[in-house]
Amino acid sequence: MNVRISTAARQAMLALAAADPTREVCGLLFGTDGVIESVEATRNVAANPCLNFEIDPVALIAALRAERAGGPPVVGYFHSHPNGLSRPSPTDIALAAPDNRLWIILGTTLTAWRSTPSGFVQIVLN
Repeated sequence: MNVRISTAARQAMLALAAADPTREVCGLLFGTDGVIESVEATRNVAANPCLNFEIDPVALIAALRAERAGGPPVVGYFHSHPNGLSRPSPTDIALAAPDNRLWIILGTTLTAWRSTPSGFVQIVLN
């Protein structure tokens, strides 16, 4: 499966990661199943944001409520890996809900994954 990402969404994520290269930045992806149209940065509320990420639950709940009220659909999440690895970490794998949402990971490259019941599956970004 391929997923298209808008130039603006890609540039926004890369800028966020570059602005804070020692911490895992994170946020939400909005669009449709096949297109990421926009992103929203959220606070990383993890105990150690240099090693892990946890999307601020207040921001996530607000986005899901807005979606139910007719706002843009939340299609997934993004976060950066300051160590440069562009694949799911063991922590990502252990904590990801198998909900078929998209995950974008920013390391030395930008990669996309889908969290499925059988594990992470890499997705081609266009």
